[in-house]
This record gives sequence, structure tokens and C-alpha cells, in this order.
Amino acid sequence: MKVIAINGAARKNGNTTALLKSALEGAASAGAETKLVYLYDLDYKGCTGCVACKLLGGKSFGRCAQRDGISDLLEECIGADVLLFGSPIYFNEVTGQLRSFLERLWFPNITYTKDMRKTYPKQIRCGWFFTTNAPLETYLDWFKRQNMSSFFLMGPSEWMAATETLQFDDYSKYAADMFDAAARKRRHDEVFPEDCRRAFELGRNLATPEYEIKPDFSAMPPMPKP
Repeated sequence: MKVIAINGAARKNGNTTALLKSALEGAASAGAETKLVYLYDLDYKGCTGCVACKLLGGKSFGRCAQRDGISDLLEECIGADVLLFGSPIYFNEVTGQLRSFLERLWFPNITYTKDMRKTYPKQIRCGWFFTTNAPLETYLDWFKRQNMSSFFLMGPSEWMAATETLQFDDYSKYAADMFDAAARKRRHDEVFPEDCRRAFELGRNLATPEYEIKPDFSAMPPMPKP
């Protein structure tokens, strides 16, 4: 069992990294081979819309044609059994680095055929680890949509979120007096360890072949109309 964690956070010692490391520890406890990748260490760009991945008979059909700092990683991810994605939420989205990576990973796997067939050789289990300084309700519907997009594009997916997170060691040094610094520190000390425990369990579950992911489609919020 090969498990790769894709870290879309810039901070290597931050909340998102802590969740992903806990998840990888959980996967390793289930016997998986694990790897952690920091996207901010790599040089690449998002999808350029060349559509070479859709060209019938083309040498890049079903694969991203761009060659840069994530080309080998994309191929490694396609061969993995489990992919774990981590990101803080910036302006109602994952970080730009993770979004660009997802464009390159997701788009080649779908066709515009009537049966919407996939090009990758197998489904890949996915786990999502979100962090935000906002309450859970702020992004709950978005978390569900992201997870269901992953389910459709890659394979069975589950998610978790650490919310109302600690952002600064000393809030008094920053323009951030809208937060109750003491409450945030207390939550980090009392709640965040539980978040890491949940991440460990999710990583272990996803790396356990017998674990069955049952998505709750009834919980999916309506998609916005074009």
C-alpha cells in the first residue's frame, strides 16, 4: 500500500503539516509505505489548457503534457493507492499551489465522452485535511463539494477539518485583534490534539484495504447553476 501526502501549505511546521504527519503515522501503522511532499518546494504551474491530454492517439493522452517540477510526482500519484491532500483555506479555496497541482492531476483523468470514462488505470482513495481560522459552518458546504469532486474524479474520498485554528504565537504583534488570543491558544492546546488524533485515524482507515468508504450523497449541497 503506497500513501502519498500532498501538502499545499507553505508552513512546514504549521497546522496543516501537523495533520498530514498524523495521517501518515496512521497509514504507517496499517503497514503502508508513506511519503510527504511539500508543494512549495517545487517549481511548476497550473493547467495551460493545451488539451493534449484529450487528443486521441496523442502521446500525452490521459496524461499531463507539461514537463516541469511535478511531472514525475503526478505519475507517482497515479500509481499510488491513497492520496492525502492538505491545505489551509485561503479566500474560500485551497492554496494556489494545491489548486494548480489538482488541475494537472484531475483534468487528464476525465474525458468528454458520453460515458465520461476515466483514463487512469484505477481509482485512488483520497483523504482531505483542511485547516481554517473560521468556524466549521463557514466552509461546511464547500468541504462537502470538494470531497465529492474528488470522489468523482479520483476515487472514494473522505475529509476532515481543523477549525478556529491558532495562527500566531503572539497575536499582539499582528493586526489580528478580532480574535480572542487566549481562547485560540486554549483551543489549540485542548482541541487540536484531538484533530490530530482524527487525522491519524483517517490515515489508518484509508490505508486499510478492508475499510469501506460510503459517501453520503444525500448530504451533498446543491451544485450552483451555471
